[in-house]
Amino acid sequence: MKTKLATMALSALMAAGPAVADLVIPDLSYRTGPYAAGGIPFSDGYNDYFTLLNERDGGIGGVPIRMVECETGYNTEKGVECYEATKGEGALVYQPLSTGITYQLIPKVTADGIPLHTMGYGRTSAKNGDVFSHTFNYPANYWDGASGAVNYLLEENGGDLSGKKIALVYHNSAYGKEPIRTLEELSKKHGFELVALPVDHPGQEQKSQWLQIRRDKPDYVLMWGWGVMNQVAVQEAANIRFPMENFIGIWWSGSENDVLPAGEAANGYKALTFHNVGTDFPVFDDLQKHVVDAGKAAGAGDQVGTVLYNRGLYAAVLAAEAIKKAQEISGNADITPAEMRDGMEALEMSEAKMAELGLPNFGPTFSVSCENHGGDALVGVTQWDAANKTWTLISDFKATDGDVIGGLIDEDSAAYAAENKIESRCN
Repeated sequence: MKTKLATMALSALMAAGPAVADLVIPDLSYRTGPYAAGGIPFSDGYNDYFTLLNERDGGIGGVPIRMVECETGYNTEKGVECYEATKGEGALVYQPLSTGITYQLIPKVTADGIPLHTMGYGRTSAKNGDVFSHTFNYPANYWDGASGAVNYLLEENGGDLSGKKIALVYHNSAYGKEPIRTLEELSKKHGFELVALPVDHPGQEQKSQWLQIRRDKPDYVLMWGWGVMNQVAVQEAANIRFPMENFIGIWWSGSENDVLPAGEAANGYKALTFHNVGTDFPVFDDLQKHVVDAGKAAGAGDQVGTVLYNRGLYAAVLAAEAIKKAQEISGNADITPAEMRDGMEALEMSEAKMAELGLPNFGPTFSVSCENHGGDALVGVTQWDAANKTWTLISDFKATDGDVIGGLIDEDSAAYAAENKIESRCN
């Protein structure tokens, strides 16, 4: 009731105020290049949700949203160029969908006072808001993913991984290297052997890695891949008859694109996630009515409900809710990037709120604070059903190893703070 009254009061305040311009949301997309198959559905979902809010609700708090899309081709240099070209338009938040671009933008957004949301990717230690004032990576990060995979395997093995061998097949980039340190620490803690196998961009050549897997016979394979690397890995695993139920990808290795090319051979493959799958949520009825059927979809409308479309939609949901929080805190409808940052830092996503948005049980509950820009680190597991061509969430969103991850975040962020002469701001 209090929430509804606050919303009504805010709406009345905004209605009485002067006319406002718009809420500018850049989309650093990649609809072209070697990773377009992943970039397209994410951008479609990201754009379509904001279009829904415009068409159904008249924007957010009475202010329309204006999307500014800039093609990066998943190229770091182009991504930085897109940032520089769009930041002056009043950009409220950036979601670059690239760890390489993220690393380059962190100092830039901090200097420019514009928040950066790297949902499930980027620099993991940016979870420490005391050091990274303008970067957020809620609701989960790569190190959460590494721990979530290990925790799942612990459950599958009665709590004991001692003597087991786990191979990590990873994209040989800043992105793919992110989980290695965490997995090394977890291997010490739980007594399993870790074998790291890099795959060079774009990932089409993996014969030697999978020959080594066939020879070494690891009990499990984890994958940090993106683009064509994923589907090649799934096919190579099938070729050596590696059991798919023992093959687990990070959330960027768990879309339809990654498994469909292998057909029935991909059945049972698993992937981590920080959101639910499919279209069995009320918001999709509204998307169909106000966006797809109205001819206003960002793409062809054929990606709706796919894993990466849902992820883009979820990113937009979290941005929209942060805008609402920023409007509530500031009393301003046409918020500034600084006010957007404050809204993101005060964001709380409860199950009641998700249900109100038409997304019940879609994502984990979490809250953000000055010290914690990463949320509550809850990770789930999905599995591919080749016969029905569907992903299914097979576990709840569960806690990860805060002791190991927290220590690594403190260490890495402290080094970054010392290097860049950043003083504590949360105490």
